[in-house]
Amino acid sequence: MYVGYTDDLKRRLKEHNNGKSAYSKRYRPWLLLYQEDFDNQIDAIKREKYLKSAAGRRWMKKILFTTKIR
Repeated sequence: MYVGYTDDLKRRLKEHNNGKSAYSKRYRPWLLLYQEDFDNQIDAIKREKYLKSAAGRRWMKKILFTTKIR
C-alpha cells in the first residue's frame, strides 16, 4: 500500500510503474484503488500525514479491504 500527495496523479502513477521511485520500484505494477481530491495543498498534505499514521492505516485497511469497491 502506498500513500502519497501529487498534483498530477496520472503522471505520478506512471513514474511509479516505470521505476522512477526507489521505494515503489520493487512493488510494480501499481494499481490505483482509491483516491481523494482536495481543493488545496495544505489539506491534501494533512490528509496524507493522517493516512500514514497508525490510525490512518487502520482506516485504510478497513475501507479498502472490507468494502466492495465498484
